[in-house]
Order: sequence, then structure tokens, then C-alpha cells
Amino acid sequence: MGELRGTHVPVLLERCLELLAPALDRGGRTVHVDATLGLAGHAEAVLQRHPHTVLIGLDRDTEALAHARVRLARFADRIHLEHAVYDELPEVVDRLGYPGIDGVLFDLGVSSLQLDAPDRGFAYAQDAPLDMRMDQTRGVTAEEVVNSYSHPDLARVLRVYGEEKFAGRIASAILRERERGRITSSARLAELVRESIPAPARRTGGHPAKRTFQALRIEVNRELAVLETALPAALDKLHVGGRMVVLSYHSLEDRLTKQALADRVRSKGPVDLPVELPGSGPTFRLLSRGAELAGEAEVAANPRAASVRLRAAERLDPATGHQGRTDRERSGRRVRAMHQPGTGSTRGSTVDLEAILGDGRTDEQGEGT
Repeated sequence: MGELRGTHVPVLLERCLELLAPALDRGGRTVHVDATLGLAGHAEAVLQRHPHTVLIGLDRDTEALAHARVRLARFADRIHLEHAVYDELPEVVDRLGYPGIDGVLFDLGVSSLQLDAPDRGFAYAQDAPLDMRMDQTRGVTAEEVVNSYSHPDLARVLRVYGEEKFAGRIASAILRERERGRITSSARLAELVRESIPAPARRTGGHPAKRTFQALRIEVNRELAVLETALPAALDKLHVGGRMVVLSYHSLEDRLTKQALADRVRSKGPVDLPVELPGSGPTFRLLSRGAELAGEAEVAANPRAASVRLRAAERLDPATGHQGRTDRERSGRRVRAMHQPGTGSTRGSTVDLEAILGDGRTDEQGEGT
């Protein structure tokens, strides 16, 4: 395994613990899943705070799992560390014999270990082989993507996953370069990207290769496809009163999180009724208004928290969940009904959901703030 490379400061640690506590402190044994274990900073804090909680830690990175196993050795009697991607959560939980879970945390994106390890190829500021696989035991590498994808496919990856305005120019530069020889170096790729972006654009927005490296990492690890499956699966595994916390680091992850929660927090009953019909109410409630951001002090201490967006939700009892609706929510239903005469369902309506599932630019905050 070797010596731990880099440093690891868990993002929004105290806020995550605060949100998870009611689900994990319910008396008797509870089960918490850290779906992105990494170097186990969040997991260690959960185990310390909740002595009756069993941890299931998932990670596709075998090096991270090895480090986490050492870090959590004193909790060996109540941890299960599994080499798995987070969309495999239901299968892992079932195999371990647990009927459901009480808490789950997703800390998305690249881990400190992966970013700080120069031989992994994630960092554009360090020269390394173009790998970028979170699980180095399987899958295609970034080198294979860069040297085999067609121009349209490369441009699509950079445009969609990196939100790169100059995707076409960068893809053209890559194709020209690989005609001269195979691209194997992260430093050479970063230089190609820099040369492809107009000088005025290079002067703003950080390192010019940042978006390209993000896009390739997402493509190599199928991060968004996996997340789109994993979030609903995790929500389905939660017991009543169980809670999910998601830390996202770019708009694509956050958008998928919003979408996964939207269907669970909306009523599916007729909009013109003053009360919910049995079984038509929301199955989850949000624990914050919009996405929560890290404070200035945390960002100053841990720059990787600068882009984080936190969203959290709690599973409701379907028999009683609708009884907790606030006056604001009841008013929202009446307003929506007034603006949608003749409709019999709230499906497809996002009038209230945009306020609830916003991008964090709101003065109203939810539980615990």
C-alpha cells in the first residue's frame, strides 16, 4: 500500500454529521452507507459519533480501500469495506444481510488520494500517464479515449461533461497531435488544450485544461451514468426516517441529484384537493432549501470545498408523511391549482420544486441552519 499520498480534509464534515444524526441515533443498531468511502474521513467521524452504527463503505479504488481499512481498524467489528461502485449499493446491502439502511452519504467527484497521486493522471498540473481510472483494475483509460475517439465523440464529451465552449477546437488539436504520435502524457494534453483556447479566454476561469480533464475523468469512469442509477437505488434502500446526504462538485452531478429528489418530494395527487389522497403524498422531505454551500472559513481552510453543493433528504412514512406539510406548501398547492385549471396531476410541474430544489441562491434555509 505504501505511505499515504496527499492530505484529506472531509468537506462540510460537521454539517453532514448534523444532518445524518437523527437517522443514526434512533436507538439500537443502525446502518450507514458511505457510498464514496475514499480516505474515510466522513466514515471515521460517523463511527466515532455513533457507537451503535454499522458502516458499509464502498469504493471502486483499491488503494483508497487499503488506506481506509488501516484508518478504521479500531472499528473492525462494525465495518464492511467493499470494492464496489456506488450503483452496486443495493446488491452489497442485500448480500450483507441488511433489510435496509438508515443513512447514506455520497461525496462525489475525484478523491484527495486520486488528485494528489501524480501517477494517476487526474491532475493537469502534474505530468503523468493518461489513466484517470478510479478503479485501476478495469475499464478504459483516458489515453484510450484521447487516442481512439472520433472528433464528434471527443467534442461531445468535452462539451457535455466539461461544459467546454471550445470543445471542437480542442478535439481538432487532439486529432492533429495524434497523427504525429500517440498522446500518453497528461502534461502534453494540458498543453494542447491551452494552445487551443484563445488567449483572452485563458486569462479567466482557472487553468484552461480544467474542464477537459473533468470531462475525460467523467467519461472514463462513467460517473454520471452510474450516479443516475445509484441515487434512486439508495433512496429506495432507506428505512422510514432514514437520510441521504449528497455532496456534488459540479453542475452535472448537482442536476442529477435534484432530479432524483424531485420525484420523491412532490405530491402525485390531484392539485385541487385540500388534502392528500392516501398513497399520493411525497415519500421524502428535503432538509435544506436549495443547495447548501461551504462557508468562507471552510473554503479558506480547504479550497476543495469551494465548489461543493450539498443536498439532503429524509424518507417519510407514506401513511403519515403528508401530515407534516407546512402552510407554505399547502399554499403552494393552491397557487399551482389556480394556475393549472383542469389538470388532474402535478406530474411535470416544477413551479414549487424550483424554489425548493434551487441552486442555492436563496435566503431561506432548511433544517439546522
